[in-house]
Amino acid sequence: MKTFLITGVSSGLGRAFAQGALDAGHTVVGTVRKEADLAAFEALAPGRAHGRLLDVTDDEAVFQVINDAESTVGPLDVVIANAGYGLEGVFEETPMAAVRAQFETNVFGAAATLKAALPHMRARRSGHLMAVTSMGGLMAVPGMSAYCGSKFALEGMLESMRKEVAGFGIHVTAIEPGSFRTEWAGRSMTRAERSIPDYDELFEPIRAARRKASGNQLGNPQKAAEALLHILDVPEPPAHLVLGSDALRLVRQAREAVDDDIRTWEALSRTTDFPDGAQITSN
Repeated sequence: MKTFLITGVSSGLGRAFAQGALDAGHTVVGTVRKEADLAAFEALAPGRAHGRLLDVTDDEAVFQVINDAESTVGPLDVVIANAGYGLEGVFEETPMAAVRAQFETNVFGAAATLKAALPHMRARRSGHLMAVTSMGGLMAVPGMSAYCGSKFALEGMLESMRKEVAGFGIHVTAIEPGSFRTEWAGRSMTRAERSIPDYDELFEPIRAARRKASGNQLGNPQKAAEALLHILDVPEPPAHLVLGSDALRLVRQAREAVDDDIRTWEALSRTTDFPDGAQITSN
């Protein structure tokens, strides 16, 4: 049995991941934002569900919670930086304060969580670090520029970190869900106010469709938890775990579009080299 730490377990995929791990007999330290959610989480599996109050944008508190979990609950085998939210709004209409807040939670909150856990895992030469990014970390849609930007940033951080810690026996996985039947697109979504009529034709149908689909999304959170638990038992877990057939379709389309640009403009790309320049490698 393993010991997990999962941020943001009061609802959504975080709750599903925690419930799945607890049902499988594991121990879970789960973080919540509200005092009222602590007892409800711990009641899921008394003695194995350990709730902690945490705002992931408070770096010092993140380190305190993880260090405390290591000393009072036990060595953490799996850490999942799940806490995050969606910010909907076209780029020009989204206030900079809202963009910064999106990155504080989705990027820097996840970074603090993984950074706090890493020394413990490195010392043991084992562990699995995960973060919930999104299909929006590998593709982008209109009206989600800040959200997709935060998830692209997290993807890059995980990709680099994975190569840094591979020699220490630590696995790193980006979890990339599509649309799942949670409150992400409902009460959990932050929406920028509309202010520029030029975007009405493009964006109003998108916003309306997202609201209409909320509660009827394709993805099953319980099945997502089962998929996550499955990769813990394979010798070489994936660097990227795309969840949902909608995510598979949209991510593939986005990657094909990038590949098309690379092929189309390859000759021009090569014209910018010095003839005697050094070639870098990815590792």
